[in-house]
Amino acid sequence: MFEMKVPSPGESISEVEIAEWLVADGDYVEKDQVIAEVDSDKATLELPAEVAGVITLKAEEGDTVGVGEVVCLIDTEAEAPEKKEEPPASSGAVKKQKEESKAESGKNDQKQDESSEKDESKKEKVAASDDKGYGGRNYAEGHASPAAKKKMSEEGISANQIQGSGKNGRITKQDVINAMAAGFSTESAAGWGGTRDTERKKMSSLRRKVAERLVGVKNETAMLTTFNEVNMKPIMDMRSKYKEVFKENHGVGLGFMSFFTKAVTEALNMFPTVNAQIDGQEMITHNYADIGIAVSSPKGLMVPVVRNAEQMSLAEIEAEIKRLAVKARDGKITIDEMQGGTFTITNGGVFGSMMSTPIINPPQSAILGMHNIVERPMAVNGEVQILPMMYLALSYDHRIIDGKESVSFLVKVKEMLENPELMIFGGKSPAEILLGL
Repeated sequence: MFEMKVPSPGESISEVEIAEWLVADGDYVEKDQVIAEVDSDKATLELPAEVAGVITLKAEEGDTVGVGEVVCLIDTEAEAPEKKEEPPASSGAVKKQKEESKAESGKNDQKQDESSEKDESKKEKVAASDDKGYGGRNYAEGHASPAAKKKMSEEGISANQIQGSGKNGRITKQDVINAMAAGFSTESAAGWGGTRDTERKKMSSLRRKVAERLVGVKNETAMLTTFNEVNMKPIMDMRSKYKEVFKENHGVGLGFMSFFTKAVTEALNMFPTVNAQIDGQEMITHNYADIGIAVSSPKGLMVPVVRNAEQMSLAEIEAEIKRLAVKARDGKITIDEMQGGTFTITNGGVFGSMMSTPIINPPQSAILGMHNIVERPMAVNGEVQILPMMYLALSYDHRIIDGKESVSFLVKVKEMLENPELMIFGGKSPAEILLGL
């Protein structure tokens, strides 16, 4: 019997939380098959099986386990089960759903379905709904398996409309299929459930750590925010002119984030204190710019880091941001890829935010907030013009960054965004370079 222990996800992490088991007790698992997702205080990670065999779970979802503790046993002497033929469907609707789910799902999903089919007593409880009907009925919401979540998302079904037959009310994909075959009304699943029910669940360790860090920032830093606005027309015109040839040459799209990252690195070179951090009684400055880019993921906000962004071209920045964003979205981002940033950029504009005060990402000392682009009437040389404008917000730790530095930094970012050629010449105009100024 092989003991699977929690591996160390990274330095300074001593425990993790079992976020979700992707297999059931008694399932046969293959070597390197992902059997669980675990949350640390920095990221959600996948736990692959180290050997093949029949698995016995030793921890429940939501349990906190220490690094090195046994979370499951795998019987390596067990033989792999033979593939069974799909049993005949009781109706055309169920057969169609099974064929679709078989094509969409992998080996893990198939095992979850077989596991739920073995539990006849619970299955009968679902089948009994033929008499009662599912339309308009609300159930205490159970935790859905990945396959069930996918099926419910595709069909527009809410979890509180499904009676889960799995452990602790867990909803399986077969539960969703059975509900639909019994005459489930997808219209009644949309929107509010129409009950006075409440649900209480434990926050993930990642969410708890984020909450702890955010409160710490408010309590331990002298955080202030300064604002400015930038005319986005020059960058928008440049993108319109070159986006096709840029993608053809570099294989990535030309987005706003690369311009902002480049402008920030040039401004940090001029105002190095904004790129610094406090360590006890000392201030640490950095001769490089590791820029954290806040991205939204299914597990919440994550901040992967673009290393040595000051040395990158726009195309290299775009490629790296895309690579990190995809990994964060797929839950494959590593802890190392989110540690060690010196400055952060966050873009609330993608969600429609017009103005905000971003919170510093410790131990950094400053963060730049981007917002949505809105056409507004602006006075230009005594005339009113309609221009695409964006508000910028720089939150900073006033303990080491003075008001003059913060305002000057943000003005320099604004200047470079409104005059993109300044990024090519290190924040100076071609004339200044020519004159040696």
